[in-house]
Amino acid sequence: MTSMSQTDSATNTSPTPSIPPAHPWKVVLTACAGQFLVVLDVSVVNVALPSMRTDLGLSALGLQWVLNAYAIAFAGFMLLGGRASDLYGRKAMFLLGLGLFTAASAAGGLAEEGWQLVAARAAQGLGAAVLSPATLTLVTSAVPAGAARTRAIGTWTAVGAAGGAAGGFVGGALVELLSWRWVLLINVPVGVLVLAGGLLWLRESRTGAGRRLDLPGAVLVTAGLATLAYGIVETEAAGWTDPATLLTLLGGVLLLAVFVAVEARTAAPLMPLKIFRTRAVTAANVAILLCGSSSFGMWFFMTTYAQSVLGYTPIQAGLALVPSSVAVIVGSKLAPRLMPAVGARNLAVLGTLVAAAGFAWQSTLTADGTFVGTILGPGVLMMAGLGLATTPLAALATSSASPADAGLVSGLVNTSRTMGGALGLAVLSTVAAATAGPVAPDFDVPSSDHLVPGYAMAFRVSTAVLIAAAVLMHLWLPKPAGRGGAQVKGA
Repeated sequence: MTSMSQTDSATNTSPTPSIPPAHPWKVVLTACAGQFLVVLDVSVVNVALPSMRTDLGLSALGLQWVLNAYAIAFAGFMLLGGRASDLYGRKAMFLLGLGLFTAASAAGGLAEEGWQLVAARAAQGLGAAVLSPATLTLVTSAVPAGAARTRAIGTWTAVGAAGGAAGGFVGGALVELLSWRWVLLINVPVGVLVLAGGLLWLRESRTGAGRRLDLPGAVLVTAGLATLAYGIVETEAAGWTDPATLLTLLGGVLLLAVFVAVEARTAAPLMPLKIFRTRAVTAANVAILLCGSSSFGMWFFMTTYAQSVLGYTPIQAGLALVPSSVAVIVGSKLAPRLMPAVGARNLAVLGTLVAAAGFAWQSTLTADGTFVGTILGPGVLMMAGLGLATTPLAALATSSASPADAGLVSGLVNTSRTMGGALGLAVLSTVAAATAGPVAPDFDVPSSDHLVPGYAMAFRVSTAVLIAAAVLMHLWLPKPAGRGGAQVKGA
């Protein structure tokens, strides 16, 4: 792929040279372990919420904020974290983010009051926002451009997807075998090990030597993304038509609009708007947002369907989704082998259509569904397809970035996926609630069968979104420039 032009401000600074690591796959392993932790914690606490409520006396609103505090801080600070890795060093930001994440996990696991747990979750999200963009930049800078880098991105994609998929099972097992506190405390020994790997194997690199952080831009984009994320997560409780929700969403959009206006006039912007002139960056991020809007919802609805409708325990539900977790890893690792022959754009389209077929199949679920017909088969199709699609999309987005903007573009990829997931889950939850069937009048036999029509409709909407995403990718992503589609031109 041809690289983007560097920004005007970047051309006047000399990037700190990055010495190629002696063991690049140790760098990849360390970065992917960090990414696994932050993605895992998006969903791992779900099954622990009832125990947290009982132990700490949390209200329904407080319980919701255990989830929301992490999501809002994670999404809100992601672009700032990405730019900070460019300016202050990828290794430094990786270690800082992971250190904060690990310390916050310990604080959350030892919390004695509800507010302490919520504060710790917000600190976890902030650490994750600093850490996560650095992980992808470390991966792409450790491995030379070409097939090896594509395989490394495939590994990063697979590990991130596996982290989201493993949340239900890991959380269920820890809660049932130990206590809810270990859902957070388990991050401490793992985080310490990854920190040790980072200190030993990572080498420092930065591309913004002598350049200052665009403070107004940082404040505006962080406030805008955090406000937008807050508005999105509030829709589950207040609804989309609630005045407070609408004002919050509008406020987030307006802050982001002001951010764009400021960036267009700043000499050294946090986000050079010219990166969006590169077709691959813009199109791939929109596609990642759309795919994320379906994949995040898939794990939520499949887990709740298995437990609430089919009567699975948390551990059984987690085990039932293991094949789907394996499928996304296989798809992500298979993608680099297929890209030279099929082309990045074509593989992204094909993977998205395979996922859409799985979502369409899942939309036929019933209250008395079987494991094979309503969990195994459609789950494998959905996740294998998304695994095939995400790797070429991430490769297209990051390979078109200049070295000076590598961390920022990595943050943008993560922001697109996270915001897409939050928006998708909020919309699909509203759709499911609006189309759920009437509650059965037989109160002697409690049943959740009324949830099935809503879940089915949510999967139908996801199917339509993915088909639209496939069409968009076909029309918008750069066409292959040569045999195999290995190279693209940023239009």
